[in-house]
Amino acid sequence: MTDFMKKAISLGLGITLTTKEKLEGYVNELVARGEIAPEESKDLAARLIQKGEEQQDELKRMVREQLQKLLRDLDVATKEDFRQLEQRIEQLEARTQA
Repeated sequence: MTDFMKKAISLGLGITLTTKEKLEGYVNELVARGEIAPEESKDLAARLIQKGEEQQDELKRMVREQLQKLLRDLDVATKEDFRQLEQRIEQLEARTQA
């Protein structure tokens, strides 16, 4: 069972790009080959799906952080920068109209 769990963990690492249906198909294949008991299949599938979702969330977080760093490094204006500019323009317009 430890070898199987190693395989399951490896599968979990790649699950971020795998659909739930494909995962369930893989688990069903394991049942058909007798590598896991049918009673274990639903629990295993649920654990692998959860692991995949966690990894997908982590990947999104990492991509977001890298993108934010890249935008900072490139000195790209932020929403806050635009908001401040809009306020400044409004203030200048108010002065010229007064």
